[in-house]
Amino acid sequence: MRVVFAGTPEFASVALAALHEAGFDIALVLTQPDRPAGRGMKLQASPVKQYAQQQGWPVAQPRSLRLDGKYPEDAAAAREALLAAQADVMVVAAYGLILPQWVLELPRLGCLNIHASLLPRWRGAAPIHRAIEAGDSKTGVTIMQMDAGLDTGDMLLAESLAIGEDSTAQLHDRLAAQGGRLIVQALRLAEAGALQPVRQPEEGVTYAHKIEKAEAPLDWQLPAADLARRIRAFDPFPGALGALDGESLKLWAAQALPLSHDAAPGTVLAAGAEGIDVATGDGVLRLTQLQRAGGKRLGAADFLRGFDVKAGQVFGGPES
Repeated sequence: MRVVFAGTPEFASVALAALHEAGFDIALVLTQPDRPAGRGMKLQASPVKQYAQQQGWPVAQPRSLRLDGKYPEDAAAAREALLAAQADVMVVAAYGLILPQWVLELPRLGCLNIHASLLPRWRGAAPIHRAIEAGDSKTGVTIMQMDAGLDTGDMLLAESLAIGEDSTAQLHDRLAAQGGRLIVQALRLAEAGALQPVRQPEEGVTYAHKIEKAEAPLDWQLPAADLARRIRAFDPFPGALGALDGESLKLWAAQALPLSHDAAPGTVLAAGAEGIDVATGDGVLRLTQLQRAGGKRLGAADFLRGFDVKAGQVFGGPES
């Protein structure tokens, strides 16, 4: 089976590696154009491009696939490359470009998407982050037949995964491995003509909107449990923020404590080796891993050796 693969970040490169290791013929790889990254802001290839180049596969990086869009020359060149690939199927994982109808219809078996949620929950751009933030007990991967809608196509395979006390990074890695395994299984079934599409339910639809940096500052009026989940959900990007004594701190790990208090939300109640206890709208949030600008992530004990925090100080809110 000849496969065109479209994806960009590490999540997608894991699936691409799984397809390669399973023996599928990768005819063409589509990925986002190189972007500036790092302190020097040098152009950097995506993880998918890096893997494809290691294997010697042809790579296309159109800025758009819309033949009538802003970059019609990019789309036309991509169309020629896709036609030349003569692929049976396109596999899509976190690609980052909208696929117009001509792309969806081009491969014999259409386009299959690896989506990191149990559809129809968490359609959209940030399903891993939003599942953690919402306190979901489980998530998973759905292999979906793509159509013109936003993650609305028929489901081909789905498998759940329990959410523990994971950060986004940890859950991301588990879902990436699961997605790679499931897409291999889906293509094997497709080869045998044994895929059985199932329409998505009309009920239970939610949208995982893209994570914005503006969401990073914590609102201490919220319950401690909500804040602890948000800190986990925003690791590694964008990182939750709290302002203390005029300095912005990144907050990487925390525990919600079901303790009562009569302090204003954001007030430091205690600071010690176990953590920095902060009053919230409901309960106490114990900060256990923090980072100063330009510094390293540190456990609370090490952090407090270089940053004095006392009871009575107040963390600023989102507007700080």
